[in-house]
Amino acid sequence: MNYIVKGIIGLVISVIGMVLVMPRFIAYLKKLNLNQCSEFQLEEFKKKANTPIMGGLLFVLIPVVVFVFIARRNLDSRILFVLLAFLSFCLVGFLDDFMIILERNNAGLSPLTKLIMEALFTAGLYVLFKNDVSGLVDIPFTGITVEVFYMYLPFMIAMFLAEANAVNFTDGMDGLCAGVSSVVCIGFIVLCVYMEEYVLAVLLFCVLGGLIGYLFFNWHPAKIFMGDSGSLALGGLFSAVSVLLRKEIALFVIGGIFVIEMGCVVIQQIAVRVFHKRVFRYTPIHYAFTLKGHKETKVVSCFILAACVFAVLGVFIGIN
Repeated sequence: MNYIVKGIIGLVISVIGMVLVMPRFIAYLKKLNLNQCSEFQLEEFKKKANTPIMGGLLFVLIPVVVFVFIARRNLDSRILFVLLAFLSFCLVGFLDDFMIILERNNAGLSPLTKLIMEALFTAGLYVLFKNDVSGLVDIPFTGITVEVFYMYLPFMIAMFLAEANAVNFTDGMDGLCAGVSSVVCIGFIVLCVYMEEYVLAVLLFCVLGGLIGYLFFNWHPAKIFMGDSGSLALGGLFSAVSVLLRKEIALFVIGGIFVIEMGCVVIQQIAVRVFHKRVFRYTPIHYAFTLKGHKETKVVSCFILAACVFAVLGVFIGIN
């Protein structure tokens, strides 16, 4: 069967699976009172305090199960590398979400603990799949490939940590992170098809289906949040895909919204700690727009449109 057809089938099954399972999952979380405590001072978001979290678990697990069933005869070590990156970063996020729920506050795992766990998982992936991690970085438009040898491991760790936490910073408005991530998925699907990495494209189709199904419940007003279980997992997935495709530079363009979100947070932190002044009214930056009077749905729609522009640019860079 044509891999594109398999991918579309995986997408449809993942959407259906999410639509069928998510209502029961939400009801179960509400029954256990597993809700997100509001961490934002903005009045508009205080009403979201009782919204369940960990919705990301489903758009990780359902697409993975669907993909393994569809592509079970094509699960080589390269695909396992991506699957384990997806699942291991989901595990870090799940532990953080679980601690938030258990302690009834937004502390969860400490930032340092999360970073250490993410770094260890990334290093473990590098060691286990060293033969599949080329250690080569393609420079767009030049035809030059840089071999970084032993520097690739710290580079890979830095990339995984930056991407995972950048996606995490983008999560905060109804439909924002899932909408932007869906666009990023489409961008990488195009690159995979162009590079004839068809099995990887099938996986991304399945994840895209999971995200679309999740958006039925996360679009404003959200009935559930993805939590770190979903946002960190997506960061791990996108990083692993870019490593296999040797499109690490294209990653930061395709996921340009993630880069902007994290960049603004970093700039704000440096400005406050060093100069005791704010550069932005609020970070993550998407909240600054609501403080200026823009509705949440408008901000989310604009960010998703901007993500489309970045994805097109990133794909253009990736194929050159």
